[in-house]
Amino acid sequence: MSTATGQAPAWQESIFSVLKAGGVRQVAYVPDAGHSHVIRRAKDDPEIEDVVLTTEEEGVALVSGAWLGGQRAALLMQSSGVGNCVNMFSLLQSCRFPFFTLVTMRGEYAEFNPWQGPMGKTTQAALELMGITVLRADRPEDVEEIVSAGFDAAFEAGEQVAVLLSQSLIGRKKWERK
Repeated sequence: MSTATGQAPAWQESIFSVLKAGGVRQVAYVPDAGHSHVIRRAKDDPEIEDVVLTTEEEGVALVSGAWLGGQRAALLMQSSGVGNCVNMFSLLQSCRFPFFTLVTMRGEYAEFNPWQGPMGKTTQAALELMGITVLRADRPEDVEEIVSAGFDAAFEAGEQVAVLLSQSLIGRKKWERK
């Protein structure tokens, strides 16, 4: 979502700033409009390798491998992608790798697509069932602090953390037929 001036909201830039300041060197993602600003910023930064995935579960392996190779990485995904990762999340628990993911939510506020509902309603529970700490940002003014706290929990304390970016924060999705 962009503002009337065509610029991304400040909270989206604050997410990139947290990743950059925290030394992230790899950003893995399946393309998603809710993450588009952070993806663009990662692509434009010569110090960050952006990696397009074919499925979100590849991202769990990628960020784990980055850690083993001495780098910090973040996984960007949509709530529907969490279901694709459940088996791979067992790697995080078995090996105790730090893990940080940002999840744009669907199936919540003003959702028009009924296919998004089931996973959107169970995203947090699925993550918690796999031992991942879940934080949630619903208001623009809270995003930077919540993302920063989750990032530190992952990379300073060695936890597995998901920050959910609510659908009301991201903005209402609209289907436009062309």
